[in-house]
Amino acid sequence: MRQFFKTLLASALGTIVGLLILSFLFFIFISALVALGGDSESQVEDKSVLHLTLEEPIEDRTSDNPLDGFDFTSFDVNKKIGLNDLLDCIDKAAADDRIKGIFLDFTSISSGMATAQTVRNALVDFRKTGKFIYAYADYYSQGAYYMASVADSIFMNPQGDLMLNGLAAEIMFFKGTLEKLEIKPQIIRHGKFKSAVEPYLLDKMSDENRRQMAELIEPIWAQMKKDIGSSRKISPEALEGISDSLSLRSPDDAINERLLDNLIYRDQFMAILKRACKIGKDADANLISLDSYADASDPRTTKSTSRDKIAVIYAVGEIANGSGEGDGIYTDDLAETIRKAREDKKVKAIVLRVNSPGGDALASEEVWRETLLAKKAKPLVVSMGDVAASGGYYISCAADKIVAQPNTITGSIGVFGLMFNAEDMLRNKLGITTDTYKTGPMTDIGSMTRPMTEQERLIIQQQVDNVYAVFTKRVADGRKMRVSQVDSIGQGRVWPGSTAKAIGLVDELGGLDTAIKLAAKLAKLKDYRIRELPAQKPLFEVMLQNMGTEARIHILGNTVPESNAYILESEKILRRRGIQAYSPVQVRLR
Repeated sequence: MRQFFKTLLASALGTIVGLLILSFLFFIFISALVALGGDSESQVEDKSVLHLTLEEPIEDRTSDNPLDGFDFTSFDVNKKIGLNDLLDCIDKAAADDRIKGIFLDFTSISSGMATAQTVRNALVDFRKTGKFIYAYADYYSQGAYYMASVADSIFMNPQGDLMLNGLAAEIMFFKGTLEKLEIKPQIIRHGKFKSAVEPYLLDKMSDENRRQMAELIEPIWAQMKKDIGSSRKISPEALEGISDSLSLRSPDDAINERLLDNLIYRDQFMAILKRACKIGKDADANLISLDSYADASDPRTTKSTSRDKIAVIYAVGEIANGSGEGDGIYTDDLAETIRKAREDKKVKAIVLRVNSPGGDALASEEVWRETLLAKKAKPLVVSMGDVAASGGYYISCAADKIVAQPNTITGSIGVFGLMFNAEDMLRNKLGITTDTYKTGPMTDIGSMTRPMTEQERLIIQQQVDNVYAVFTKRVADGRKMRVSQVDSIGQGRVWPGSTAKAIGLVDELGGLDTAIKLAAKLAKLKDYRIRELPAQKPLFEVMLQNMGTEARIHILGNTVPESNAYILESEKILRRRGIQAYSPVQVRLR
């Protein structure tokens, strides 16, 4: 009888706890939907101005999930607009008679260089309509100014600050940390420029890595100076002098150097904005946010009703085997998406949007196989984002055409194996020893509790060399080059998109729109619709996933400021297994 009551009470308690959890989830769901305001169409008043703040990192694709951007720990809503919808809104605003101009209102941005250049190019096209673009900020980071420099007029707070000091590539090295922890890295690689493993081996850049950083960063900086100089009618040499001497030491210096048009307060700027829209001084400016405008009616020509489609498939994040949740490219999921697009008779061409530093080499090979099959069935064009390097290039190389921005980071054709020997740490720090019975000498190869033998190192080196040979062969076949040519520009070396085009790794420079037009041309399509893939995950599944991720980052991020990226990167490192085709190099604007 006692056991009966124990079971009964345990069941009742479980039911109560379950109901509380469901009630909590239901509360979150309703709160988010109320905060996000549903899916009603936004109203755009006449003489409106599109207000771009770009407070959140610019991702490749807007999520369909209404809870995306909802912070489950603070219940705040920060809706994230993807690059696809950001560009679409700028293009829509250009054709919308209700929109008189764009207000760039940001002090810093968080995006890769290729993304920033893509948005900037869209703003350049917007100006061709004759509508205005004005920029105002209390201060400008270098990334924000790069974007704002496209404006007709740039304003700043009289006590503000403008940063223009060039680019730097800073790499964090963990050799000293591993030594203190008595953990020995065991690394095997092919490619003298394959720098992904250097942080575990060295305490500073190797000569090869420093050389490739220079050849990567300098063209990107040159492109920034060219773009800013073209908009502000300042020579790249003059901009170089300003950055090298850090001569912008006061707001007046920025005016004197013609980088700004005027120093005014925000209320004065709003008066200028109203005059530009021909609004009375006593009326409020009609500002419409990006997320609201995304839900507004579209004045452009009625969208195509053609049965012909171009599939745009997004491949974003690290490449891993199997099927998974969260950010990243999972082999089974992406392969299935490409396969369905290949077999869909209504899909006449495929654009693969790659924004990836690579990852597992075998997973990259599996995706490559699907791209090869797709290419045999219909035109396949790759559009590279901020980075499409190592495994990211592996899954791109079979395409009919590859399109990248001048500042896209690509190449890094090389592989490595990464293992750690934690024997000394376990024994000396934790008092843990291990003993192993083996049926053969190789049964515990890759163990973290002992050093690698010379024979094991030779075996793994052979595997790494074989993977590199396959990788270079895939590139050679896809790019119609000799393997020796690929090897000469490979060895793990990264390149900016502009250089990649010159050495044959890229066909054209441009963004996703360029790739779509090229795919349409190859498929001989004049009228078509765009279908974005893969289908986004169900709301409830994403909600549970976001709760765990947000809570973990929120707790640890508050403990160690600005640690979010390191938390996620640490998790990725611990998950890596096998031979990797991975490049950690990224250049981000802030």
